[in-house]
Amino acid sequence: MLLEIIHDTHYTYDPNVEIAQHLTHLKPAQTGTQSVLKAEICVSPKPSWQEEIIDSYGNICTFFSLQNRHNELVVTAKSLVETTPNRNQTLEPSHTPPWEDVREYFRYHSKTHWDPASEFLFTSPFVTLGPEFVEFAKISFTSNRPILEAAISLMKRIYTEFRYVSKSTDIDTPALEALSKREGVCQDFAHILITALRSIGLPAKYISGYLLTNPPPGMPRLIGSDASHAWASVYIPNINENGKPCAGVWCDLDPTNNRWGYGSPGEDYIHLAQGRDYSDVSPVRGVIHGGADHVLDVAVTVRPAN
Repeated sequence: MLLEIIHDTHYTYDPNVEIAQHLTHLKPAQTGTQSVLKAEICVSPKPSWQEEIIDSYGNICTFFSLQNRHNELVVTAKSLVETTPNRNQTLEPSHTPPWEDVREYFRYHSKTHWDPASEFLFTSPFVTLGPEFVEFAKISFTSNRPILEAAISLMKRIYTEFRYVSKSTDIDTPALEALSKREGVCQDFAHILITALRSIGLPAKYISGYLLTNPPPGMPRLIGSDASHAWASVYIPNINENGKPCAGVWCDLDPTNNRWGYGSPGEDYIHLAQGRDYSDVSPVRGVIHGGADHVLDVAVTVRPAN
């Protein structure tokens, strides 16, 4: 599937901003299920300095600095991405290791094997582990249940038991509050799923990206009417009969839409960035001097390329 993504971010300031430095995660990464054919970021006013780096999670980060006074900032990211299904991973959920074996595999002990996925076991800025999440997870994670089968069950429960309510939460809403309210948006549902998995000792990471949405029957596709999306991913190590690790796989879980898949929940998803939680992948953040009051407008378009 060939998809075009346009992500417009528009800040207006009052009073003017004197100096600003920003970091963005707006360029999709090359993955096993997507090829980035084109990606560009345009900034107005023109930055005095701009560069790109790859961070420790493999994300493409764009830094830029504005040294002149300005009362608005416009960041436009345009990408052309070809997505494909992951044909290399066909492991059935029921054939994955028991979740307790995975938990023990990651439990620290002398001479333990280091697995990079261990980084995604712990508390992070938007993920605070706690007993409430343990109790929530264990309804699905019963004794000796295969890890992916249990994780899919947990994802489905969030999908069926929670209400998607726009603007019911904000960026700083704790996952525990969204859990107790049983409502939120995709970011909340991803954080709840991740927190529940980590609270029982399983690695899970946060994925930001986009999802191709279809307009209602008979209605045109509206430019700028889409939104960024977020989902989770759980790590499944390949543990042999001697308890020795082999190469593991990540499986993506989207509790907002009840979809899952190895490397991606589907061809209509675009993987933008990954990290411990939202704080590692926020689309635009920065430091400004001045501009005490600001208004933010965001417009996202995801559509099939012509």
